[in-house]
Amino acid sequence: MTGMALLDHALVSARPQALGALLRYFRDLDRAEEAFQEACLRALRTWPANGPPRDPVAWLVMVGRNAGLDGVRRRARETDLPEEDRISDLGDAEADLAERLDGSHYRDDVLRLMFVCAHPDLPATQQIALALRIVSGLTVPQIARAFLVGESAMEQRITRAKARVAAAGVPFEAPGPAERAERLGAVAAMLYLVFNEGYTTAATAGAAAGALADEAIRLARLLIRLFPAEPEIMGLCALMLLTRARTPARLDADGVSIPLEAQDRSRWDRGLIAEGLALVDKAMRHRRPGPYQIQAAIAALHARAPRFADTDWAEIELLYGALERMQPSPVITLNRAVVVARLRGPGPALAIVDPLEPKLAGYAYFHGARGAFLQQLGRARDAREAFDRAISLARSPAEATEIRAHIDRLVEEASMPAASTVS
Repeated sequence: MTGMALLDHALVSARPQALGALLRYFRDLDRAEEAFQEACLRALRTWPANGPPRDPVAWLVMVGRNAGLDGVRRRARETDLPEEDRISDLGDAEADLAERLDGSHYRDDVLRLMFVCAHPDLPATQQIALALRIVSGLTVPQIARAFLVGESAMEQRITRAKARVAAAGVPFEAPGPAERAERLGAVAAMLYLVFNEGYTTAATAGAAAGALADEAIRLARLLIRLFPAEPEIMGLCALMLLTRARTPARLDADGVSIPLEAQDRSRWDRGLIAEGLALVDKAMRHRRPGPYQIQAAIAALHARAPRFADTDWAEIELLYGALERMQPSPVITLNRAVVVARLRGPGPALAIVDPLEPKLAGYAYFHGARGAFLQQLGRARDAREAFDRAISLARSPAEATEIRAHIDRLVEEASMPAASTVS
């Protein structure tokens, strides 16, 4: 990893904890974000020359807080300076030192911020979008992709959420046990989306995105400690662990995605798999199934299969059917269609996915899967059109390269010159 990549990694990794602490101090989302951004700018100026501090989070909190206070004082030249207790609940330097040394306090800040974003005054979609923007630092385009909506619509959604938080005077104190339980589902959804974004883009965004996925896992583990009898949180954490375990085998030496069937399973992280499988088994013993548990059970079947050929596709189809009934979604139906293709061939699978086009027209994986089914059915021209559409929607060069490989196979099968057919 290069020096700038290390710097980027450190800033992205520190963001949730540092921003959570700054929000608790300033009690204002915009002011906390501005303070964190100013601290990052100063880090970019000083860390390359002086080296990163031993505790980047503490450094960013301290610099961000000072930068934020400078901004408050500048504005105070035109207006009355607010009372100290209105912008801070930390008190003095000793309290700041104690906070810096107390790692568990930072972790609480991150989760507390997520529970704040899950405030019932906000619609569910605004809660999650706000948390992804504020807590995880995802860009508007990244969040828009996660929700399968346009960027302008997502920008408006986040802006409205911030305005409602400010207008409602949402308190930033940690919610009590009853409120936490009410907001748990929204916080779990936030972690799920954060993990997906980090895991999906880690192939091209590198360690920074990988750190995002690891941060989601860390927070999920902490949620289990807060809710030790909640099987859905166990299922969520297990799903993340079992998925993250495949990371070492996901890409070849050129950074091209390796499909599940071709991955070297000896490279999967056995420690993460063991932890994930134990959590799945523990969750199932509660006999209160939910969407995360079912997805984790699917991931567990893949993890337990010694070879791809040993995969229990029939059981996976049943699980996807249950998931579809529990949480209807075109993406889940698309995933079930991929399993149907394994069990009964591309024809029945294509019959399932074609009606999904109005809802998934902007989703690369829809066109990629449809192209694969068409290719298997010998409909080369239709398959080519689907793959071209998938490439145009690919989220990363690795995804685009994988789709191009399908097109190359089509070209070979049709004995056409590759240079004239691959754009």
